[in-house]
Amino acid sequence: MLTIKLSNLSPVELQTYLNTAIAPRPICFASTMDAAGNINLSPFSYFNLFSVNPPVCVFSPSRRVRDNTTKHTLENLREVPECTINIVNYDMVQQVSLASVEYGKGVNEFIKAGFTMLPSDLVKPPRVAESPVQLECVVKDIITLGDGAGAGNLVIAEIKLMHINEAVLDANNNIDQLKMEHVARLGGDWYCRITTDNLFKVAKPVRRMGIGVDSIPVAIRNSKILTGNNLGQLGNVEVLPTDEEIEAYAQSPEIKELLDATIGDNQTREVQLHLKAKELLDGGRVVEAWKVLLIN
Repeated sequence: MLTIKLSNLSPVELQTYLNTAIAPRPICFASTMDAAGNINLSPFSYFNLFSVNPPVCVFSPSRRVRDNTTKHTLENLREVPECTINIVNYDMVQQVSLASVEYGKGVNEFIKAGFTMLPSDLVKPPRVAESPVQLECVVKDIITLGDGAGAGNLVIAEIKLMHINEAVLDANNNIDQLKMEHVARLGGDWYCRITTDNLFKVAKPVRRMGIGVDSIPVAIRNSKILTGNNLGQLGNVEVLPTDEEIEAYAQSPEIKELLDATIGDNQTREVQLHLKAKELLDGGRVVEAWKVLLIN
């Protein structure tokens, strides 16, 4: 394993390592305005939600690594502490990237990148009409992390209004993850796109008290077939199947055929049972996988 002392790296080297390692990152597409009324629109991937009560986002218009200058977004927020944060999806990502060009002071990136300005209800900066979710925010604080190249400036923005395009809502007026098509920032020129093909669910442990991986029998825990993810699934159950449930499952045609085919060959039987359990786990059928693994 490569071990790096960060104090030995230049800001450019640091940025390359950290931006590629700490990813994917959601994108804050921030609209701001200076005291003279000039509008700026710029994306930032040092961004996330940090509180729901009060509802607070934080993003960081860092000092430029190249020449240690500050960005117009930061300068605008010091003059007019309001912004809109517009969530980025795949349909707009190329235009968002274009808006990151370092145009001169006073140039409106809405126009340069071809976005539509939508008047906000509570704050001065406009919203991006093409964004599926738009947040009107008041800046509560700006925390400067340093004065060197690449130093961050944490913009603490309290969300006052949220606008959601009905096209991404489900029947209960909640945001449907299958409709959002979020994109996120990686390192360099790389982005990622969230589609129905790469979305998956993980059962939240907070809903139950899982037994833990340490409670899984050693022979299963040390399996050469089951992965760490599989063990995590197995450790997230509250209770194991009963002997009666296991016996009943063993009589199912597929499992009975497997057991009959491996009579007298315990090593092959264990491999086949673990392969079957992995198939079930990969399909989210955790209880059935436990039944297979606990067959004697």
